[in-house]
Amino acid sequence: MQPLIITVAPTGAEVTPDQTPHLPYTAEALGETAAACRAAGAAMIHVHGRLADGRATQDVETFRAFMAAVRARCDLIVQFSTGGALGMTPEERAVALELGPEMATLTCGSVNFGDGVFENSFPIMRAILARMHEFGVVPELELFDLGHLDNARRLEREGALSFPRHVDIVLGVPGGAEGSVENLVDVVRRLPAGCTWSVAGIGRAQLQLAATAIAMGGHVRVGLEDNLYYAKGRLARNEELVARVARLAGELQRPVATPQEAREILGLRPRTGS
Repeated sequence: MQPLIITVAPTGAEVTPDQTPHLPYTAEALGETAAACRAAGAAMIHVHGRLADGRATQDVETFRAFMAAVRARCDLIVQFSTGGALGMTPEERAVALELGPEMATLTCGSVNFGDGVFENSFPIMRAILARMHEFGVVPELELFDLGHLDNARRLEREGALSFPRHVDIVLGVPGGAEGSVENLVDVVRRLPAGCTWSVAGIGRAQLQLAATAIAMGGHVRVGLEDNLYYAKGRLARNEELVARVARLAGELQRPVATPQEAREILGLRPRTGS
């Protein structure tokens, strides 16, 4: 099996500071979290922007500061979210791509998100992909449901993207596909040849799906964006969630990828400079 790529999603757009004291929503806190997660075994960090009061933002200068804080402290792959928060315009969601992160996410379809709707029509997806191509950003395809893979295949037929790609399978969002092993297996079986994939299990699904992905040869995303708890009743720190996955991989005799090994697996150019 390939070495295991562990991605940490430390902040997200929906978790609020009053839900956990461990949420890194400032540049300084994100940099410290990135370094701790790198030491624990992470190879990539999934970045959302936050204002000083904790509100979500896609502001370019916020992302610039967040990326600089990470890169000043470690060599993690920096992946921007283009999901933003519910209600943001497509232009808002894609504007920070001009900073040229190594990767950025593309959600491949609309999905109910709690009581809201996370809209990703084909015009929105095409526009975000065009911005990625413009600035040389490699997309990670996010699938919240099985139909999202069919949407990605349509975009391929149109020439908007190509396979193989790295795919993140997000399971357990209220309104999306349930966080079950059966759903994970169904999606993985249908992926185009040569794709790499990770799973992001939401809430209590995170640990079970992480262990399954390690055994299946996939990769894993963990972090407070997806799950606030280490165990029932105990709030987690991001680096604890990363370290647990690294320990599981060790028990299954699967090596954990360094950021440079992850870049090679994902076909990213070696990072130079700061």
